[in-house]
Amino acid sequence: MNETPSRPIRAGVIGVGSMGENHARVYSELSDVELTCVTDHDGDIARRVAVEYGTEAVGFETALGRCDVVTVAVPTAAHYDVVSDCLDAGVHVLVEKPIAETIEQGRDLAQQAAANDLVLQVGHIERFNPAVRTVTELIDDVDVISLEAERLGPPLDRDALGNVVSDLMVHDIDIVGALLDDQPDSVTAMGTESGQYATATMEFDDVVASLTASRVTQKKVRKLTITARECLLEVDYLEQSVLIHRNSYPEYVVDDGKRRYRHESVIERPRVDNGEPLRHELEAFLEAVRTDSEPVVTAEDGIEALETVTTVESLIGEGTQRREVEAR
Repeated sequence: MNETPSRPIRAGVIGVGSMGENHARVYSELSDVELTCVTDHDGDIARRVAVEYGTEAVGFETALGRCDVVTVAVPTAAHYDVVSDCLDAGVHVLVEKPIAETIEQGRDLAQQAAANDLVLQVGHIERFNPAVRTVTELIDDVDVISLEAERLGPPLDRDALGNVVSDLMVHDIDIVGALLDDQPDSVTAMGTESGQYATATMEFDDVVASLTASRVTQKKVRKLTITARECLLEVDYLEQSVLIHRNSYPEYVVDDGKRRYRHESVIERPRVDNGEPLRHELEAFLEAVRTDSEPVVTAEDGIEALETVTTVESLIGEGTQRREVEAR
């Protein structure tokens, strides 16, 4: 007896600005997924995106009635209300980072998703960068001493820029926490240029992480450097590459009858299966929905990242620079 094939997952996107439109594009390209609708407070934008990706622009309530899963890509201030309404309607949610505007809101959403047995994934997209996936497999085999993250770029040609910590540094806060599987014991932070340049130092047990985020640097840089006792790991998010620097054993060699000392550096380039991080992110989200399993980036992960972001922003605002983090 033939089994009835399962229907495609019905997906929608709530908020189709630049990021939301990319979600709509990827949903429309995935197999076993139907991009059912998009919605946005700007009806003209919603209709344009709907035409571009072969779907329909509808109102928010209509979208909730049509979808099994949605991406929420509205401004952060609206995350709590929109995600809560989606969960109330029985819809699985991928919400763009940060999970919510406040830690308390994030906790409420996590509890709501758990109570309704729904997947709530947070859009920390760098987790799905192939280079990060590669270094995640390597880091358990080395003794990490420090991490240094740089997320720099020139000013953006748009108004209403958010704080560089919550917009940019949050990615590296999440990556560092995930790689170390820990939260910092203390945080030091400073900022300048009206919130468009910030540095933070996060101290863990025997590991220190230094993070810099900038919108006033005239070169786009997205890099992570991991210093370990055995080697130096360099991750380039833009190139999706990983380099491993090791020192060879020192030796004496004979050259033209003369002995000389040689100590060379060895560079390894592990294989990285390149691909679009957003596609990997949405595939992981849909897999968690299909299998009723925990997403790669949980609501709890999003809350932990937001806790550190809140600490960094508070330190910069107060000018107090350093704060011990309460034990969890």
